[in-house]
Amino acid sequence: MSNMALICTLCFVAVAAFISMKQKLGLEKEILIGTLRSAVQLLFIGYVLHFVFGTSNPFFILIIITGMILVAAWNAGAKAKHIRGIRLRIAITLACTEGVTMGILLGLGIIAPTPQYIIPVSGIIIGSSMIVCGLLLNRMKREMEAARGEMEMLLALGATEKQAIHSSLRRSVRASMIPTIDGMKTVGLVQLPGMMTGMIVAGADPIEAVRYQILIMFVLASSAAMTAMILSLISYKLWFTKDARLLPVLPAD
Repeated sequence: MSNMALICTLCFVAVAAFISMKQKLGLEKEILIGTLRSAVQLLFIGYVLHFVFGTSNPFFILIIITGMILVAAWNAGAKAKHIRGIRLRIAITLACTEGVTMGILLGLGIIAPTPQYIIPVSGIIIGSSMIVCGLLLNRMKREMEAARGEMEMLLALGATEKQAIHSSLRRSVRASMIPTIDGMKTVGLVQLPGMMTGMIVAGADPIEAVRYQILIMFVLASSAAMTAMILSLISYKLWFTKDARLLPVLPAD
């Protein structure tokens, strides 16, 4: 893609800004900031990856993946920022999911142990897992309001924190995985996913692109399940006080 073609893509941003102004949505500033940030961030990471791919130093790969996990944990933690320690739990969850998934991919020789494969696939895994964390926390906040009476009754009858919150956790885990499962059901029929589309546009054989996309879809299903389960297991006590009472419900942002 030429620089002129890239500049011409700003017309799509202009359309979004025009609609916002026309409908008086007040999103023009956010659209401008988002446009600038995405362009700067992508150009920056492009030059970083160009350097890392040239060196193939494992240390730089580890630094990039660690940075991805920290940024993802901070972003997902904003969904429940009133819960002390939730961002640390999310970071641990993302690290575990990334470690297990990438260990299987490399251990079985599914992908080559090079930065060109490890970093992009890690980004897909961590990004998808971040969304799962956010969905789980959003659902848990609603559960703390809707099922509060049920949980307090169970606690009053002598149930442990885990027993009292079990049903809400199960519903939250289920809700956080539904988008991934729905995506698997419609992939190829409703949408052509990013990796597959990118490979085809770059000139790869469509069958080879499909093979890689199948790999990614299966990886995402596994990572979504691991992320939801791990985060629910290591964070459920954060929804209670030290004396096993439910945290107070905070007003919506």
